Amino acid sequence: MPLSAAPGLRRLSSLSPLVLDSALASSLIVVTWLWELYGPDMGRPVDLPATALTMLANGPLALRRRAPLSVLAIVTVASLVYHMQGYHAGLNSIGMMVSLYTVAVHRSWKADLVGVALVVPAWTHGSALQATVALLSALGQSFLMAACTVGAGLSVRLLSERTRQLAEQLRREQDAAANRAVTRERLRIARELHDVVAHHMSVISVQAGLGRFVALSHPPTAHATLGVIADTSHEALNELRRLLSILRIEAHEEDEGLYAAAPGLRDLDPLAERLRAAGLSVEMIVEGTVRPLPPGLEVCAYRIVQESLTNVLKHAGPARVEVGITYSWSTLTVRVTDDGSGAASVWPEPGSGGNGLIGMTERVKLYQGTLKASPLPQGGFEVLTIFPLPHPARSSEAGS
Repeated sequence: MPLSAAPGLRRLSSLSPLVLDSALASSLIVVTWLWELYGPDMGRPVDLPATALTMLANGPLALRRRAPLSVLAIVTVASLVYHMQGYHAGLNSIGMMVSLYTVAVHRSWKADLVGVALVVPAWTHGSALQATVALLSALGQSFLMAACTVGAGLSVRLLSERTRQLAEQLRREQDAAANRAVTRERLRIARELHDVVAHHMSVISVQAGLGRFVALSHPPTAHATLGVIADTSHEALNELRRLLSILRIEAHEEDEGLYAAAPGLRDLDPLAERLRAAGLSVEMIVEGTVRPLPPGLEVCAYRIVQESLTNVLKHAGPARVEVGITYSWSTLTVRVTDDGSGAASVWPEPGSGGNGLIGMTERVKLYQGTLKASPLPQGGFEVLTIFPLPHPARSSEAGS
């Protein structure tokens, strides 16, 4: 099929079934009228009753999907009366076939039997009116036509049911894949937060030892160490809560890299250099006053940039990427934009084979941030993340 025909098929499939069925019914009525007026003379001349019966034998097809069995009954009775009145014996039979097919597609086998019982006598009567067709031959032809029509409808019904089952199975598998991806990402975050909490506890341990050593000899120093211990323990408790909140899901995954050093915003320049060596044009822009941030938040921001750059490298083609880190008094803004031609495929929907957006969303949730990933009007893609920040003074004390 030519590619140029695809848009036309999509437009046709988007039309309402009522519109399509109405067009079918109207076409059959018009064709039957034209045949009655200009075709061979094979029966009683066309008149007003013939016109009315033709409309009844074809017009209800517009509602065939909404009330298949009722439409079949009306169409069959109208066709039978049309032939009994001596009009053209070969006309007004297609409507019965379409109606019987619709019953087979949308109703049960019991309705199929009722449909066959209605149609076979009408078809037999219409065929037997022709001088060259014997009654037994007409009956055999009618049963054969009914069997073929019902068989076609049953095939479509079974195919539709199978398609629905496969679609439901695919949806369940996609949901399961998305859940597994969320679990894996939460475990990965938990590993990194483990390092953050371990760092805080190390600081507390060192400061506690120093405070005990100078408690009597230099009280001001001891007081300062207590302040550092209080701030650090507060930050550690916050990170520990996050750690426990994501470890509530039991999972079995290897512990490779559990104790690797947690990256932060200070590691973005080496990351950019590695991607430049891989052929990606990366520009780093830092705005505002750089200050120490909670280590867990730095890991999160680093992973957002890392995931974004990796996806640009994999999917966007030759592209120029701009990474913006903006510090303000109350927020940290991380923006990654590119001008690649393949940006529309960078962030697939969860469950469709890509898990980058799932992981980023899970990370941002931990720090009450907002995430927006969308294509740009001029082309390319943008990932924008905004994190609320603690008071700069507290953050500085905690980082010390």
